[in-house]
Amino acid sequence: MAGKHIIAVGHAALDYVYRIDAFPKTATKLRATDHVASGGGMAANAAATIARLGGEVSLWARIGDDAAGGIIRHQLRTAGVGISHVRAFEGVSSATAAVIVDKRGERLVISEDDHEFPLAADWLPVSHVETAHVVLSDLTWLEGTLALFQAARDRGVPTVLDIDLNGGPLLDKVIGLADYAIFSAPAFKQFTHGGSDEDRLARLIRSGIRHAGVTSGERGYLWASQSGEHGRQPAYAVDVVDTTGAGDAFHGAFAWCVARNETDADCARIASAVAALSCTGLGARAALPTYDEVESFLSQRPRQRN
Repeated sequence: MAGKHIIAVGHAALDYVYRIDAFPKTATKLRATDHVASGGGMAANAAATIARLGGEVSLWARIGDDAAGGIIRHQLRTAGVGISHVRAFEGVSSATAAVIVDKRGERLVISEDDHEFPLAADWLPVSHVETAHVVLSDLTWLEGTLALFQAARDRGVPTVLDIDLNGGPLLDKVIGLADYAIFSAPAFKQFTHGGSDEDRLARLIRSGIRHAGVTSGERGYLWASQSGEHGRQPAYAVDVVDTTGAGDAFHGAFAWCVARNETDADCARIASAVAALSCTGLGARAALPTYDEVESFLSQRPRQRN
């Protein structure tokens, strides 16, 4: 695996996160107990997770040529993410979000994306995929995803697809190029139909997906694989500060595990631990763990039989 790395393609943003005691019942003014400007965006957070675990990762994304874009670049660089293919477009505003978090870790997210981003992906050096071990997408940029996933399929590089509600409508266009399809629970309910969750996963596997799964918060991660293995990885209990980015951390950690040739069960176990630990800090990246921290966390929690 010398020289191999992970490519994440998709969304990069800047989150303004404010912590409050409780959400008000009526419109009012509140004073935050804590706040942070945090890197955001699903693919960007996944990439930061991979870098924190010790992986080599680059983000391929679009931002604006504005002050927020400069902060996004700085925070990615600080996190150890390669940004050579994060392109700033003139006259376009970078994606931002206001994230309000209460003392239980529940959150309200108000996001804004500039719809003037150029869609074309012809500037991406897709031949670089041959140096990658995994390609990950959050489905927020269809053209970029299709270009990279097709190049990955042509070169035998595994692909990991993060499927949330905003990307679900594009699923049919790219699912045939995905090896690992991981849904959020709302997206799984909306974009797969008929039968139990297990039945839906089985149909995805029969369609050619190597591994299909659904993240369900406190209910853990339900998955099935082409090898015939399947299971439910329980969620890990932690003292939650902020759940922002937990799903992104799960996907990043899962892709990192795929690059390490971990078993599907171990991918699920490690990714679940990373997601849980990420919830112990304010903002999507404040509490992302190192691999040593993950190993220490898991060493105190024996494997659970499915």
